[in-house]
Amino acid sequence: MRSATDILRELVSIPSVSSMSNRPVIEAAARMLEGSGWTTRQFPYRDAGGVEKVNLIARPGHQAALTHADLAFVCHTDTVPFIPEAWLGATVLEERSGFLHGCGACDVKGSLAGILAAVFQTEAVVIDDSVALILTADEEVGCVGATHLLAEPVLRARTVIVCEPTSLRPGVAGKGYGLAEVRVVGKEAHSAFPQQGSSAIYAAAKMMLAIESNKHTAASNELFDPPWTTFNVGTVHGGTAKNIVPGECHFLVEWRPIPDEDPAAAAGWLKNLAERTQHENPGCAVYVDIRRAEAGFAYSPDSPLVRTLSARFGRQPTGISFGSEATRFAKIADEVVVVGPGDMHTAHSARECIAIAELEAWTECVRRLLTR
Repeated sequence: MRSATDILRELVSIPSVSSMSNRPVIEAAARMLEGSGWTTRQFPYRDAGGVEKVNLIARPGHQAALTHADLAFVCHTDTVPFIPEAWLGATVLEERSGFLHGCGACDVKGSLAGILAAVFQTEAVVIDDSVALILTADEEVGCVGATHLLAEPVLRARTVIVCEPTSLRPGVAGKGYGLAEVRVVGKEAHSAFPQQGSSAIYAAAKMMLAIESNKHTAASNELFDPPWTTFNVGTVHGGTAKNIVPGECHFLVEWRPIPDEDPAAAAGWLKNLAERTQHENPGCAVYVDIRRAEAGFAYSPDSPLVRTLSARFGRQPTGISFGSEATRFAKIADEVVVVGPGDMHTAHSARECIAIAELEAWTECVRRLLTR
């Protein structure tokens, strides 16, 4: 009977960054599930680069064709990229001081390993046939796999547990997500005669400073840290040479609205800021391309499932500020809870790890949930 640590060691050894096909991880999980009497269905698609990606739905016994589940677990199978030279042994699980280190260890191969171990450790005859396991691709690049899967009526669930590293705190609310590209067009000139041009970079910089100090809303939600809508300018590009007044600058800005706030409100504020910047910088034109404006989610912290998870793990409900597939699965479920072992603060870095104690507690909890 395999332990969660043994299974995690195998999963970590399979590179599955989002630019690669996740089929090897899907096939490894399918092999383990089918060996325990589960039935699996694969849903392949091609990403924008033509790479094959695979989603999977698994059910106990011969239930895979059913489209309704009382409880569904969701795990994504891709990881963020890593630089081998900077993270030696990223795909070799290493135990140190009660923690298991490796790429994907907490985000979220640890959660998947615990679920697979729970399946191994539970007699098939006592597993509730109304449960399901959903494995997705391309979560790290915008929940693409989940979007593909849910475009068809393949599943409806009463409750969905989306696995993410929350240190076993049940996440009952999540921030939304907004993304826009801002493009500032000025006028080039020789830098010796700046009065003959209009600097797109200077105008863009003023916008970015305004975004940094944005106080367009006083709304807050204490489930989150920080408890308000946050903004970030992630990339900036502009200019052609050191001695030319830059004629163009563009940057990406994202925002994460709290559930009580309309994500379009931030988009409107950003467009108003663009108009003001254009007015204050003659010779510059400012264009805003809104690419995403998705609302957050919020469910009751007092539901039977949340109370069960809080009591078992000894952790109070929380809100999650990072993106997850919860917003996608909220469309086909009555309740969504985000929970899993590991700390997101270590994810996406060479520090990624998962506490063995949390992994074991998670595995035992899943065992109990599988038998309802």
